Amino acid sequence: MELTTVWFSLIAILWIGYFTLEGFDFGVGMLLPVLARDDTERRVMINTIGPVWDGNEVWLLVAGGATFAAFPEWYATLFSGFYLPLLLILVALIVRGLAFEYRAKRPDDRWKSRWDMAIIVGSFVPALLWGVAFANILRGVEIDADLEYVGGFFDLLNPYALLGGLTTLALFVTHGALFIALKTDGEIRHRARNLAVRAVVVTAVLAVAFLAWTQQQTGTVSSAVAFAVAALALIGAGIAAQAGREGWAFLGTFVTIALAVGGLFLALFPDVMPSTLVGGTSLTTTNAAATAYTLKIMTVTAVIFTPLVLAYQGWTYWVFRKRIATHHIPASSPAEPAGTR
Repeated sequence: MELTTVWFSLIAILWIGYFTLEGFDFGVGMLLPVLARDDTERRVMINTIGPVWDGNEVWLLVAGGATFAAFPEWYATLFSGFYLPLLLILVALIVRGLAFEYRAKRPDDRWKSRWDMAIIVGSFVPALLWGVAFANILRGVEIDADLEYVGGFFDLLNPYALLGGLTTLALFVTHGALFIALKTDGEIRHRARNLAVRAVVVTAVLAVAFLAWTQQQTGTVSSAVAFAVAALALIGAGIAAQAGREGWAFLGTFVTIALAVGGLFLALFPDVMPSTLVGGTSLTTTNAAATAYTLKIMTVTAVIFTPLVLAYQGWTYWVFRKRIATHHIPASSPAEPAGTR
């Protein structure tokens, strides 16, 4: 297997890791005003992701860095052409991170409600725009013979891309609801599970429509298999949630997102950014790649450090594996430490 194919596959795995892990973070954030009835329950929800949300974002940083190093032409065209949506995502992630850290700095209700809104919006914007961005990559954009994007921002807001955005939004809401049901106890657990059962139906309709459209446009046999299994996993998640098996239900949405994202990359390969222009040049794993020497150095580095990162993140999830309930949350005080959220 060529190193360009290896690194395309590794980048796909990094995006799978990001969406499966950060996806439930986004879902928890968006569901903050829906599932929580008071400040204590909001703190319970935030505490479910408090120890892991920043670690989950590392997958995005590594995916971006790997794209820059392994496929510099892809990185340059993507970040210049998708500048505005990616900037909005970046700002949303920064504001969301600030909200997690600053929400507990003052006991004032108005202060907390403003940071709660920052968490909600900071979760909603990436959940929507990541789907829009990836749908456009699959659909193809206006790239000229010089490998430069010559379209505009509103060209990215086409029906297929908007459906992709709604699909990721719904998937992350469902994923987040099941994570809350898995990680909490008491009334909030039951509310989250009941919401997930209803959300699965909407998510399934959107996901099937988007994946079928994708398969019709650029799909392959391997992507069709991945999409079909993803759909079955989503149905299984709904059945498990209905039966009160939160662990299996969460695993179902985890597998759904992983296979759906993996299927998108299978449908994209060997392109990395197709061109829709007559006379334009599509970016592929060949013409967008770095030198062979660069890819060899990156491969050695990845072999050494990737297991260490995976081990550390796995250990973090193991340490914080227990459920959280309202009785675990101490009363707020003017000197409330950030760790209690």
